[in-house]
Amino acid sequence: MLFGVFAFAQEKERPATQRDGNITAKWMDRASLMSGGQPSETKNILWYQQPAKIWEEASPLGNGRLGAMVFGGVADERIQLNESSLWDGYSLDPNDSSSVAYLPQVQKLIFDGKNNEAVALAEKHMMGNPKGVKSYQSLGELWLDTPELKASNYVRNLNIGNAIQQTRYSSNGVAFLREAFISEVADVMVVHFTASHSAKINFSFTLKRQQDAVCEALSWQQDALLLKGRLPIKDNTGKARGLSFAAEVKVLHKGGKVSVQQGVLRVQDADEVTLLITGETNYPGLDHSFSGKLKPESYPVEQCAKLLKAAAVKTYETLKQEHITAYQKLYDRVELQLGDLSFKKEFLPTDKWLEKAKETGNPDLDLVALYFQYGRYLLISSSRPGTLPANLQGLWAWQMHPPWNADYHTNINVQMNYWPTEITNLAELHQPLFDLMESLVIPGEKTAQVMYGAHGWVVHHLTDAWGFTAPADGPQGIWPMGAAWLVRQPWEYYTYTGDTAFLKEEAYPLMKGAAKFIMDFLVVAPSGTAYPGKLVTNPSYSPENSFYLPNGETSVFTYGATMDLEIIHDLLTHCIKASELLNIDPDFRKKCEQTLDQLAPFRISKKTGRILEWAEDYKETDPHHRHTSHLFGLYPGNQITVSATPKLAAAAKKTLIARGDGGTGWSLAWKINMWNRLHDGNHAYKLLSVLLTQKTLPNLFDNHPPFQIDGNFGATAAIAEMFVQSQSPEKDGSYEIQLLPSLPDAFSSGQVSGLCARGGYVIDLQWKDGKLERAKIHSKIGGALHITMGAKHFDDVTQPNEMIHLNQNLIKL
Repeated sequence: MLFGVFAFAQEKERPATQRDGNITAKWMDRASLMSGGQPSETKNILWYQQPAKIWEEASPLGNGRLGAMVFGGVADERIQLNESSLWDGYSLDPNDSSSVAYLPQVQKLIFDGKNNEAVALAEKHMMGNPKGVKSYQSLGELWLDTPELKASNYVRNLNIGNAIQQTRYSSNGVAFLREAFISEVADVMVVHFTASHSAKINFSFTLKRQQDAVCEALSWQQDALLLKGRLPIKDNTGKARGLSFAAEVKVLHKGGKVSVQQGVLRVQDADEVTLLITGETNYPGLDHSFSGKLKPESYPVEQCAKLLKAAAVKTYETLKQEHITAYQKLYDRVELQLGDLSFKKEFLPTDKWLEKAKETGNPDLDLVALYFQYGRYLLISSSRPGTLPANLQGLWAWQMHPPWNADYHTNINVQMNYWPTEITNLAELHQPLFDLMESLVIPGEKTAQVMYGAHGWVVHHLTDAWGFTAPADGPQGIWPMGAAWLVRQPWEYYTYTGDTAFLKEEAYPLMKGAAKFIMDFLVVAPSGTAYPGKLVTNPSYSPENSFYLPNGETSVFTYGATMDLEIIHDLLTHCIKASELLNIDPDFRKKCEQTLDQLAPFRISKKTGRILEWAEDYKETDPHHRHTSHLFGLYPGNQITVSATPKLAAAAKKTLIARGDGGTGWSLAWKINMWNRLHDGNHAYKLLSVLLTQKTLPNLFDNHPPFQIDGNFGATAAIAEMFVQSQSPEKDGSYEIQLLPSLPDAFSSGQVSGLCARGGYVIDLQWKDGKLERAKIHSKIGGALHITMGAKHFDDVTQPNEMIHLNQNLIKL
């Protein structure tokens, strides 16, 4: 161990380009920092007075397809790169054809109370083959070194208002500035170097990857480096199936000279330098059939050259302005200000800000507002139309095998990634998830037919970029509710936008297919069970939790777990509504209605007064388990509401209290949303404070631990629902819009603009001392409008693009 530490320490004495390819989370910069500086702006800024020493301190950039983590080093800079389609693995058929024959035996064992015999049989015959998926991987890294070994006035910052990262410092009387961003327009990363004196920019750089790639100079040009490789995976026949990939860097410079030798490119005595960086793979795209046919092996290299050639003819200022314009078109839709604007506030480096919050237990209000907007920034950066959706780490992963493969977990995590899309005015960023869902229909139909003898399509608790839909990991993976939960997302898009063409062409077919599977999968519970004569799921599993059987054994399988029943109720209710809105499928609608009538209800425990998690009143093995799956009906669903179902809401509150106020980052985010739905803003804020003070990394990434991005997205959605909620449907098909329904005392004054509500509304609010001062409601599509705030209410019928102004008493101005 000592030798390993010594060897790593020795690396500090060597320039980055001379270090070996042993890539770790840690990083060392040879420069000594004499003093720290401050950024020129304060709004929307994450900033630090030292370079990142570990990956979780670096600044994320992205355009949905390309991602980067910038460390901000002086003598040694590191920029870790990602490309959203670089997944290990390949398209295959994982379905076990014996499953359908053993399913009735598994179901009977469960109904007979032989739960663990059912688990053993299912694990043997109802798993996918293979039993898991491969990993999303890092594209590579750019390692850069400069001769500046001493620096003063150092500051690095990420401006989430324009998605530009800056590193500033002075050395030997020269002020240096680096700016970095990833342009959606040009589809390249841009790193720009300037200095206060001419001929002072000197650096060398190379491209590295931990495995499966080589860096080389291009024989036809001396101003570029190319990293290329192929993942080595083969199928059972020995055929190579791995993706080919490439990353290329091109240098544009004013003054000085550029040379390349042994895979290291050197810039000498330049006045100004721009690096253009891009990456590509030969991933075939979400082609809805997963035929396995890749793009030509030469495609990544050719596409990189094409993108860089197009970007190189533009000036740096043009690239920068195009990037800012495209980004701010999304980001600027929402603004949030918490606290008194006239109060002068301390402007601390972000890591120090977090340390202060940890010491006091209460984050500054500006930090909360920044964290809210940071979630929107991360979503804009990791999910754009035409890209793959945000995974467990969004877009950013430095490893070849990141935690949980950085895959798509469909039992909460990928759904949580997209909870902020509609309410925080980023609806079009939902499209990558819809595209993934559509691509899963064909493989999901095969899994449904082969493994369950069912119609429709199914996804279990995870999937990947290759259409994996079978059970994975273990018996806990035999959870065929993934598609049924996923299709809530396109329905949500419709409720916020009113886009009936989308509902007809995309959302409803996905919903109908998921419902067809569910209705085939449901079985009638026999006498002697908790739900005799009612339809239940079997086998059934409450994600990642377990319970004690009466004989003292631990088990995971049951029938009719509460979360299943809530998801199914949600799905069938939405299918019925969509069918009515589109005036189609009356027979299918009738079947949904009949199934809903026969569906087992979820229940309140007579012993504890809490919502039961399983069909039987089992004792849980972990009372404070991170999943709170049996409250799906509270959030994200709307089966449990304070106004319509007060008894269930009271039982849900008892359930949350018993679950406790701890948990992982994403678990806390889910609970914050649930406390919001119970209109308990102070309890919601209490958990938000825990999330920020205990579960947030220096760069504001959520700390599961380890890093997992869904906590960022879930918390952003939760903060928004403190100000606006619209989950309760009215009889006329509209939604009740609740203003300031869960406002914490800590947020006594503030203003927010641009939040969205179901029914096609955009809402601006201003409040003081915990009371509304004014509201502006923009009706985008027109229709019935129902607004409440405590006992106050306002009702109207709006026209498309009508603007309504209300005072503190909800009286129209």
